[in-house]
Amino acid sequence: MNEIEKQVHHKFKIFSGSLGKDKSLGPLADEVAHFVVEHRVAAKSIGIEYLESIRRLIITVGYRDDETPYPIKLISVSLGKVGDLVARNEFDQLERAISEASAKLDKIICHELYITDDHEFLMVFMTHES
Repeated sequence: MNEIEKQVHHKFKIFSGSLGKDKSLGPLADEVAHFVVEHRVAAKSIGIEYLESIRRLIITVGYRDDETPYPIKLISVSLGKVGDLVARNEFDQLERAISEASAKLDKIICHELYITDDHEFLMVFMTHES
């Protein structure tokens, strides 16, 4: 199997819960990591949506169960409130914040961004934990 074929996946698990006190994934991060270990899967991707109207996070994890499993960790990093970047289509500040946050981590598999109801940007990195 070549490298890109190892990333292709068709299985998904959904998790849902409240934001942590610091607006991070809170206990959901541990729940996802536990699922990966317990079910002996190789996690490949994450998707995250924050539903402001009900104040709930929805997390999807894409995975494979036909290759060697490995432990993962989900790490939430606040990038701050970035103002009206979307309206102005100016993302340099946000890109710098993402790069700075990722430089502090090892073995990043993938990432996802979500925005809270008070416009705080949070990046979630899925890392390989060896």
